[in-house]
Amino acid sequence: MKPATNIKPVLTHAVRPAIARQPTAEERRRAQRVLLRMPVLVHIAKRPEPMKGFTHTVSATGGMIILPEGFAQGTKFTLENPKTQQRVEVNVVRSPQMNQEGSLVPIEFLTPAPQFWNIFFPPNIN
Repeated sequence: MKPATNIKPVLTHAVRPAIARQPTAEERRRAQRVLLRMPVLVHIAKRPEPMKGFTHTVSATGGMIILPEGFAQGTKFTLENPKTQQRVEVNVVRSPQMNQEGSLVPIEFLTPAPQFWNIFFPPNIN
């Protein structure tokens, strides 16, 4: 008996679309972001007075701050939470963008500082 030629092979392992898709930007983030507006002070080497700014969004690993002027990607400075007087070294992770309030500067902590913003971040479930 000859094998049937009109039978198509059956796939034994189907790929589910949800598994095959690329993760969203929210899913790729290292930490949850929280909208929070609070004052910050930026201490820059060779500047006698700190620059005043405020937060836009924050996370356990850094945040987005709004300053009167932007800084180039890779710039490092000291960020102070004036409420707690805690200071942490940060790095500018991307070029800043301008908005009506000033320059949006994305920063990351150089060393872990999950308590810097003085708020609780739930564990990341990703």
